Amino acid sequence: MVDRVTDQSTATDAQSEETRAQMALLNNMDPSLTDANDVATALDVDPSVGLSESEAKRRLEKFGPNQLASAPPVPKWKKFLAQFQDPLVYLLLAATVISLIAWFIEKANAAPGAEGGEVLPFDAIVIILILIVNAVLGYIQEARAEQAVEALAQMTAPQTPVLRDGKLIHINTADVVPGDIVVLGEGDTVSADGRLFAAASLRIAEASLTGESVPVGKKPDTLESAKALGDRANMIFNGTSVTQGTGRAIITGTGMNTQVGKIADMLAQTDDEDTPLQKEMTHVSKILGIAVCIIAAFVLVALFFTQGFQSVHDIIDSLLLAVSLAVAAVPEGLATILTVVLALGVQRMAKHNAIVKKLSSVETLGSASVICSDKTGTLTRNEMTVERIVTPSGEVQLTGTGYAPKGQMLGLDGAAVADGSPVALEAAHTIAVGAFANDGDLREGSNGQWEIVGDPTEVSLVVAARKIKAERSLGKLTRVAEVPFTSERKRMSVVGKDSSDNGNLTVFAKGAPDVLLGYCTRIAVGGAVRPLTEGDRQTILATVEKLSGEAYRTLGQAYRPLGTASLADIPGIKTNAAGEVTDISEQSDVIERDLIWDGMVGIIDPPRTEVRDSVAEAHRAGIRTVMITGDHPLTAARIASDLGIIAKGGKALTGDQLDALPDEAAFDKATSEVSVYARVAPEHKLKIVESLQRQGNIAAMTGDGVNDAPAVKSADIGVAMGITGTEVTKESAKMILADDNFSTIVAAVREGRVIFDNIRKFLRYLLSSNVGEVFTVFGGVMLAGVMGITQPGSEGVTVPLLATQLLWINLLTDAAPALAMGVDPQTDDVMARKPRKLTDRVIDRDMWIDIAFIGIIMAAVTLIGMDMHLEGGLFTDRSIGGSHEFQMTEARTMGFTILVFAQLFNAIASRSSRQSAFVGLFSNKWLWGAIGLSVVLQLVVIYVPFLNSAFGTTPLGPWAWVECICLAAVVLIASEIYKAIMRAIDKKNGVVA
Repeated sequence: MVDRVTDQSTATDAQSEETRAQMALLNNMDPSLTDANDVATALDVDPSVGLSESEAKRRLEKFGPNQLASAPPVPKWKKFLAQFQDPLVYLLLAATVISLIAWFIEKANAAPGAEGGEVLPFDAIVIILILIVNAVLGYIQEARAEQAVEALAQMTAPQTPVLRDGKLIHINTADVVPGDIVVLGEGDTVSADGRLFAAASLRIAEASLTGESVPVGKKPDTLESAKALGDRANMIFNGTSVTQGTGRAIITGTGMNTQVGKIADMLAQTDDEDTPLQKEMTHVSKILGIAVCIIAAFVLVALFFTQGFQSVHDIIDSLLLAVSLAVAAVPEGLATILTVVLALGVQRMAKHNAIVKKLSSVETLGSASVICSDKTGTLTRNEMTVERIVTPSGEVQLTGTGYAPKGQMLGLDGAAVADGSPVALEAAHTIAVGAFANDGDLREGSNGQWEIVGDPTEVSLVVAARKIKAERSLGKLTRVAEVPFTSERKRMSVVGKDSSDNGNLTVFAKGAPDVLLGYCTRIAVGGAVRPLTEGDRQTILATVEKLSGEAYRTLGQAYRPLGTASLADIPGIKTNAAGEVTDISEQSDVIERDLIWDGMVGIIDPPRTEVRDSVAEAHRAGIRTVMITGDHPLTAARIASDLGIIAKGGKALTGDQLDALPDEAAFDKATSEVSVYARVAPEHKLKIVESLQRQGNIAAMTGDGVNDAPAVKSADIGVAMGITGTEVTKESAKMILADDNFSTIVAAVREGRVIFDNIRKFLRYLLSSNVGEVFTVFGGVMLAGVMGITQPGSEGVTVPLLATQLLWINLLTDAAPALAMGVDPQTDDVMARKPRKLTDRVIDRDMWIDIAFIGIIMAAVTLIGMDMHLEGGLFTDRSIGGSHEFQMTEARTMGFTILVFAQLFNAIASRSSRQSAFVGLFSNKWLWGAIGLSVVLQLVVIYVPFLNSAFGTTPLGPWAWVECICLAAVVLIASEIYKAIMRAIDKKNGVVA
């Protein structure tokens, strides 16, 4: 039943009368109690053709996208105002009020007719302008981050296979409309509510909706009476997932007009939780803010005792300095810069086929210590090719690679096999059986390239059959029933009706040879059928071992004529009261018995040439590679040794051997030593991942099938295959490989490490620069008398730097250079070090020491520069050159400029904690652009007259600029000396940088 949510949504209110009438028709008829053809008629759709594209577009406009309603988008003006909702901004506003009070007091105390102080409240105006500029920058940065995240959401948007204009296509799930014909397969996520009209062994997990833990069998039969949600066997529901079989359904409800939509309507929206990295940054900002507030209070007390407050203006100036110091010391744009850097980094990863669904996963990526990978398609090319055909009469090879159906049958000696020979006939029949017991298909695209539909292993049999025109050996067959392949059964059977043989039925089966052989009692040799002997079994199994040792994947083929034209006439088949056969997949024991062994094929999937280098790089980075596959142990070991995962002659551990381990300790010991697992079931994958995690590993796990989803979800980094992966697996994963290539995982780990390094770079830069500002003001107050900032007999408070100057430094040096460092190219060899532990702090002890060291150097050179331009200073005595007020303005301009340039030199130095800044000095063009912009803006503040009044600056002469540059460069020099010492210590301790 389709439920209408009348109180939700702009989209529903906008529906036309025609749409409402159509929905009312469905509501009144109850699809579960209505014949599927009548539902199709009501929705005006032909189930064999589906909707036309134009009709689907029209319905999408009327019904709206197939999405659950969410909170309305926040208007842009609200997003802009949100930039002011920050405690640090409140401090700035307090500073503005204090500045205005000071200006009014100055004006009020001015003598009549005299110019009292500044004409305009420049301090307040500058602070307001800085607030606005900060808000604009923050808004732009957040908008860029949102756009990046939205682009990623589009990349990972779930797809739904639907029938449109008679063709099966994949569309975004949001574009599904009522009346669409959806095609369901194992691993698919159901995207909307619908009425089944065809199903084969279809089972759907509905626990997310009904709480039923066991997958529900689905049939298209019309219900006789209304049932509870969990008992509507002919309906499919949004958000559930297909665990077995296939089916087709007519969509009857989308978006909020689904059962899940009804539930979603009752749920409140929840906010996204901050990532661990963001939480740590918030914690650091709070700690730094508290520390700086204490320092600011100490500065106030120091000013009072060292200089004294002679007037209200002195108190206000001191308060303004203290508030400005607190604001300037905390990098208020840190959270925004962090989000932007992560988003841009993840976008770069997406361009290299690694689609990370959540920004927080980047932290985990750089910490991966084990990568558990499937073999087929990830470590290999996934271009499965039948190369060997083994029949009871002999063995032949098939030429041709890839999916182009071009090749011929040759003997093992390379000679052509004669048409009509026993081995040629048997080989053709074996291939034909595998091609018929098959859900794959091969199509020639418009560009002349051959495209596969379905599992590559299955399609390889279709390709082989077309190469030697093997289909004709089976007659004119029509599929009438199917027992589908599952990872537990390891086989598949199809019942075919032969119109050229009075419509008689035959069962055709394919599967793992050792499994399928257990259901065979006879063997076809030279056109005759005889009992299968124990000797035959041993010969077949020995051939399996031989082929597996040559890295071939083997598939056996078998068949059995049923001797009847009706399934109901097969002995042992169960029927209902009407004489109709119930689900044939539940009666596989009747169908799959007394089979005739026909032969087997050897299928090769060559390793990807680039994977060996990636495995080697992973090992160099301290990352262990583990292969987990359902293939034969010899095949797995051969491929693993070729790729460098294990040494030549290494062994694989099988699922049975894992089950035989006595306890958890033995299991953990095995997984700590073994890197190749073969013939494993999906539950083994989950156990292996959990075992590796118990050992303290950060595990990545690849998967594609629905049964891989638990292991993928449990892993620290779940990786889904973008090409072969099911929707269920993609939803469970944190990362999707667009190219299904193992090398992409290693590249993503490298990129994750680079992103994390860049985060540490701009944190080192921001915090050391801001600490430098704090130390400068604190040192300037404490040493005011020694430096000549205050003169004997002078009255009032004189501060080393003005509040507006501190705020300008933060605006100038925090935003652009920090962002540029966030996209810095790789400087250190990130893959030469061991994985980072998740428990490691982003800002560790070594970084805090580095931050404090640079901050002290920065403050020292700034204060020295000021001292050199003050009368009675510690280093010079510039007693000539104007009044103390003029000297103080020039000294502040020097200190102001030195601090700006010192931070720009610090940006260059902060690109690596160990490597010299001169290595790859010009590799980051964005950083040099940010530095250039900052220099130009600083020159404007110094040489534009009206800005001199606003920022308390004065033009500097040529020699003053030489002093500024030389003193500021000391920060870079000191950093280089510090790095050289640290490199020497690391080398002595054997630490890799």
